[in-house]
Amino acid sequence: MTRTRAKWRVLLAGLAIALAAAPAQAADAELLNASYDVARDVYRDLNPAFAAQYRGQTGKAVTIHQSHGGSSKQARAVIDGLEADVLTMNNPLDIDQVAKAGLLQANWAGRLPNASAPSWSPILFLVRKGNPKKIRDWGDLVRPGVAVVLPNPKTSGNGRYSYLAGWEWARRAGGGSDAAGEAYVRKLFANVPVLDTGGRGASTTFTQRGIGDVLLTFENEIALLRAELGASDYEVVVPSLTVRADNPVAVVDKVAGKHGTAALAAAYLKYHYSPAAQEIFAKNYLRPVDDAVLQRHAAAFPKLDTFRVEAAFGSWPEAQKKHFADGGVFDRIYTQR
Repeated sequence: MTRTRAKWRVLLAGLAIALAAAPAQAADAELLNASYDVARDVYRDLNPAFAAQYRGQTGKAVTIHQSHGGSSKQARAVIDGLEADVLTMNNPLDIDQVAKAGLLQANWAGRLPNASAPSWSPILFLVRKGNPKKIRDWGDLVRPGVAVVLPNPKTSGNGRYSYLAGWEWARRAGGGSDAAGEAYVRKLFANVPVLDTGGRGASTTFTQRGIGDVLLTFENEIALLRAELGASDYEVVVPSLTVRADNPVAVVDKVAGKHGTAALAAAYLKYHYSPAAQEIFAKNYLRPVDDAVLQRHAAAFPKLDTFRVEAAFGSWPEAQKKHFADGGVFDRIYTQR
């Protein structure tokens, strides 16, 4: 046998070994989670915890990749081809849009408890040390000289919740008048110097760029910002009324079916309701839906007067059509600033 032939036999033997090992490598699975902008921190904790449990139960490794952005932008990305196996959003409307595109079933919200929302968070206010503009409630946000930072309601669930919370506060203050709600949000957005596409961008604008007197964002984002940047430099303002933002989750059926990850994706989302995951939500300042876990962390969560969008505005589709669709109320008030 020549040296050349012997060399080729060694190479072919090595290739055979590599091919034989390929099925074992393929047993390890991956998921892509398309999520809203300010959920980055919670999934840094939740994903490794799920992966460890899954490996302990099955002997298989799983890697969960994250994609974050404004919730509506994320939904559009999935519709346009981002192959996310699961969606973890901050409002049901964006998941409904993905369902309308044929990527998951319309009854997705009935698959898991609490309309498939394992956590929630209210909109609160973050102000600078000493609260120099003396901001206490929604009425203070429309005073002359107060600069308000929040993300664009057209691209961010965070922004939509803030808009609707302000509208509802003003409507109740105005005796139930929608005219009072519209007049309020018109004044509110006249005080908004910049509209970022997502909640994390708005946080950066307020904390790092130093723009604005008050940031409107989710309670968990406020808590994380204070923990990261120094609680003494910022203060939390709890308004007299705010909105409950449930965080729904769903398997993207068409993509998970294509990837062969449907069972894994369902197990991943079911894990969100486990005591361990509910603890992770609470430690990241998201309010868990497990009452026992919430009670253990009650000191971290102030009592609130909240409403749900569905109760105040009929439904998310109705709110979207009237307020945030092209040509809706938001477009009208913002272009006329």
